[in-house]
Amino acid sequence: MHLPDRSDTICALATAPGIGAIAVIRISGNKAFEVGSKIFQTKKGKSINFEEVKTHTIHFGNLMLDQELVDEILISIFKNPHSYTGEDTLEISCHGSTFLQQKILEEIQKKGIRLATAGEFTLRAFLNGKLDLTQAEAVGDLIAAEHASAHKTAIQQLRGGYQTAMRELRQQLMDFASLLELELDFAEEDVEFANREQLKLLIQGLLIEVNKLLNSFSTGNALKSGIPVVIAGKPNVGKSTLLNAFLNEEKAIVSDIAGTTRDVVEDQLIISGYRFRFIDTAGLRKTEDQIEKIGVERTYAQTEKASIILYLCDPGQSTPEEALNEIKALKIRMANEDATILTIVNKTDQYQDQLEDYKNLPNAILISAKEKINIEVIKERLLKIVQEQELAIEGQIVTNARHASSLKNAAEALQKVIAGINNNLSTDLLAFELKTSLYHLGEITGEIYTDDLLGNIFSRFCIGK
Repeated sequence: MHLPDRSDTICALATAPGIGAIAVIRISGNKAFEVGSKIFQTKKGKSINFEEVKTHTIHFGNLMLDQELVDEILISIFKNPHSYTGEDTLEISCHGSTFLQQKILEEIQKKGIRLATAGEFTLRAFLNGKLDLTQAEAVGDLIAAEHASAHKTAIQQLRGGYQTAMRELRQQLMDFASLLELELDFAEEDVEFANREQLKLLIQGLLIEVNKLLNSFSTGNALKSGIPVVIAGKPNVGKSTLLNAFLNEEKAIVSDIAGTTRDVVEDQLIISGYRFRFIDTAGLRKTEDQIEKIGVERTYAQTEKASIILYLCDPGQSTPEEALNEIKALKIRMANEDATILTIVNKTDQYQDQLEDYKNLPNAILISAKEKINIEVIKERLLKIVQEQELAIEGQIVTNARHASSLKNAAEALQKVIAGINNNLSTDLLAFELKTSLYHLGEITGEIYTDDLLGNIFSRFCIGK
């Protein structure tokens, strides 16, 4: 795809569409101040040449369209390169009438300014070196953040994240890559400029950092998108009742008939700033019912992806030994080795005299979903698990799937460089693998990009940002 023309001056509504107390219209480009001067007058009826005023100043006056007073406005001036986009930028703060917003945008367009595409202001900020690509993506994440943990990770990334360390390590690799290229230029003289052992040590250190970041992705992605918590167990142990108790509403159908839940039912709950995605699943049992079989397989598919599993057992259906065997069988099928299983012993209001042995089950919590007993205890335990996982991660956390993919590709290329050094691979092949790793590391911060990549990233932004 082709990126929008950067020589154009662009405009857009920067605040949410609709009626509000105020609206902000943003203009960026070399004609921004010229257009602002044409539509603005001071309260004394004088014009201002915004090319001549100081940057980061605000001016109160009248909005004049076709010599007619339309509104009282504020105009904020940000001169290049000290603006969000790195260009001359002007922002009009007007009253929030939808009619007024549209009228101003129409008049601005008549003066040769075009409407911005989605994310085009931030795209220009990236292309003008005001942000790197990880920070630009963090802007989108910050706008989309609906809970505290998503906001926290977005802010960390916006403030610099791990790209500084990535750049330094990439620069060291580039230095070695240059030495390898130099060797190729003097191939006939059989000289070695790049010390192989030093290169190997550098790459081993880089791999430690890359793998550390990669290992943080499962936690980081969950913090951003919501921690998946699967509610699993035999039919009729109270899974749907527990989901309803968490949400404090009748989200899932509750019935004494086994196999009522045949598909995945999901909803979200924010606990102390962390979003949890609770997933109610079909009961785990052998069945001849084809539809129920599909539901059981979907349950196992969900447990493979889960960060936390709440395994419900019913003292009326399983002894403590049977429940323990069921948990062990579930662990065998789990793909995520770091997932935590909490054993939730339900219906304790019905079996008060039989509970002592159940307390010894792994991570056991005794509850009554129907009576909402100890539901808060589960929430506290969930919160503690996530906070401990977060603390266990040293340094920065990767939350972006694109970054994780590039890190994975870079790690594979770096492993090939080490293998090549160990096997005395020729300089040209070593240089190729080193270039490949540099390419993938450069993808993360945007030192290497394609128009299609930028188009894909910034098309997800709102217009006006």
